[in-house]
Amino acid sequence: MNVSLTNLDSVNAILQISVAKADYQEQLDKALKTFRKKANVPGFRPGTVPTGMVKKMYGKSIMAEEINKIVGESLYNYIQENKLNVLGEPLPNEEKQQPIDFSIEGDYEFFFDIALAPEIKLSLTKKDKITYYKINVDEELVNKQIESYKANYGKYDKIEEGAKETDLIRGVIHELENGEVKENGIYVEAGIVMPSYMKEATEQAKFVGAKSGDKIVFNPGKAYEGNETEIASLLHIDKNAVEAIAPEFSFEVTEVTRYQEAELDKELFDKVFGEGNVKDVTEFTDKVKEVISEQFAPDSDYKFLLDAKVLLENKIGDVQFPDAFLKRWLLASGEERTAESVENDYPKIVEDLKFHLIKEQIAKDKDIKIENDDMKIIAMQAARAQFAQYGMMNLPDEMVENYANDMLKNKDNARNLLDRAMENKIIDSLKTTLGVVEKEISLDEFRKFFEKEEEA
Repeated sequence: MNVSLTNLDSVNAILQISVAKADYQEQLDKALKTFRKKANVPGFRPGTVPTGMVKKMYGKSIMAEEINKIVGESLYNYIQENKLNVLGEPLPNEEKQQPIDFSIEGDYEFFFDIALAPEIKLSLTKKDKITYYKINVDEELVNKQIESYKANYGKYDKIEEGAKETDLIRGVIHELENGEVKENGIYVEAGIVMPSYMKEATEQAKFVGAKSGDKIVFNPGKAYEGNETEIASLLHIDKNAVEAIAPEFSFEVTEVTRYQEAELDKELFDKVFGEGNVKDVTEFTDKVKEVISEQFAPDSDYKFLLDAKVLLENKIGDVQFPDAFLKRWLLASGEERTAESVENDYPKIVEDLKFHLIKEQIAKDKDIKIENDDMKIIAMQAARAQFAQYGMMNLPDEMVENYANDMLKNKDNARNLLDRAMENKIIDSLKTTLGVVEKEISLDEFRKFFEKEEEA
């Protein structure tokens, strides 16, 4: 077998693979024998079909499969062994490739178009100035976060006064018939309502001001009109039975509870940051500020990378891409793509590809690699960030690690985390290579950067 590469220009080449009969004969014979053992041909028991008949009936498809395997392996091996940085996947050459007749055992020629990534050369020094925008965590942001913690870690306390719209009212629910409790009717021992969830103002008003011991007659169908799920949940019935319920129910109040925000005390400190890690309000405030700063850091890094992208693209100048090949490959590899959609999307695709190659070159120049420990760290950071969205701040490391491990088992998640880990290392590398000037700005000022992008 012979494999040769012909460069058409710096980014386009033709890969020729010459396959002689001797290259595939042994594999073909083995494949025929294997197929003969399981061939199901009328009049013959499995394994007794004559080889000649198997070859006559299935030889063409078997040979096509075996030769395609050999050609595919040869393609892959040549690219790997010669360290070719290819774009997309090789495509059959439309001019040189002749139709293949796999019914004839002979020598074959295969021609593939391949696209080579353009060479990227970067020379970066401290003279290449770039601004790093650090978001200032002011008192207002800290106070908002503290108020959020107080709200998230609050609790419902029993009250004796009349209920407000946002209070939880617990009680016993009975279905009524002619003003009396209906025999074998709907009965809920531990019903719960919050007046503010009711759509109809008249029904809502019946519960506002309610106290323990009060008995209220109300219409669930009217109170939660159009929300069959809510009615079914309240009355503990099937959703399909909601339409047939009676118009009147009694609700005997047993308890009214009101949500009280957490106090700014040791109990809250321990819940948010772990027992004993924060001793007083001053330390708590400092810790909150630190947490917010950590949360903003990825945003600052993202802005830094966007600005670095502009600087780096200006540094390398114009880059030649194998446009015709890439458009052809995009059209061939995407079932939902059309020639028109490829033309429309191509400028953005090439822009993203250009920056991808720049990042690849930085990783190569700086010998940046992603190890298992890097993947574990980035997965745990992602896991903690997800939990933090739900106010779950101080989770045990073991729990976060288990969640992170589950994330890494998913191939798509693992691929995204790998890209993020590499990007983080590239950002860190650029911070040390470029002339970074740190500038502290407010959150509102920072957001304006992205408002301008959206307007554009």
